[in-house]
Amino acid sequence: MKNTVKLLALAAAMTVASAASAQQEKGTWLGTLGANKITPKVDSGDVSAPALPHTKTDVGSDTKPRFTIGYMLTDNISAELDLGLPYKHDLYGAGAINGTGKLATSEVLPPTAFIQYRFLKPDAVVRPYVGLGITYAMFQKERGSGQLTAVLNTGGKPATFKLDDKLTASFQIGGTVKINDKWFLDASVIKTKLKTKAHYSTGQTQDVKLDPLAVNVSVGYAFKGW
Repeated sequence: MKNTVKLLALAAAMTVASAASAQQEKGTWLGTLGANKITPKVDSGDVSAPALPHTKTDVGSDTKPRFTIGYMLTDNISAELDLGLPYKHDLYGAGAINGTGKLATSEVLPPTAFIQYRFLKPDAVVRPYVGLGITYAMFQKERGSGQLTAVLNTGGKPATFKLDDKLTASFQIGGTVKINDKWFLDASVIKTKLKTKAHYSTGQTQDVKLDPLAVNVSVGYAFKGW
């Protein structure tokens, strides 16, 4: 009888310990803070006439802080909202005007909502996950240069431009590494299918496929309730 009681007590203790260490179980909130680098994979169309034929655009990368808040809907399914500061990208000449240097800059704020599937059990030290999300890319503070005006080849006032905001899909693969019952490391790669159009003050337009790749590393904190 004494041995049975001891075994039951040990089993109860193990159950409690297991529950305490179940960092990403149903009902858990997950917050992360880290750095995210966005690198556009550009496939540029041509600027419409009267620009030089095959006048294209390339876009540089940028790194900014990234904040996410997530909630475990079940032990394996979570919802996550990705937020952060606007990313500032430099636009360069490409195609027929390759080598002309920086033509313009633009900021973009891309908040994204994901539904994720997390593999393995909530108390696993390493948990890979995949996510499917919706991104709303909001472009702002587009600024051209004297080089841009020259490239558009229309003369007159300095050229300005506006990029279309877009709602699009994002795909995510990542994983978490548990540090203790509350803290964890998180890393993921996000691919976004993004195509926009530039509207120049000169009346010209240009289609640009950006399809950015984002790589991020963060520190996370798990908690129940507020």
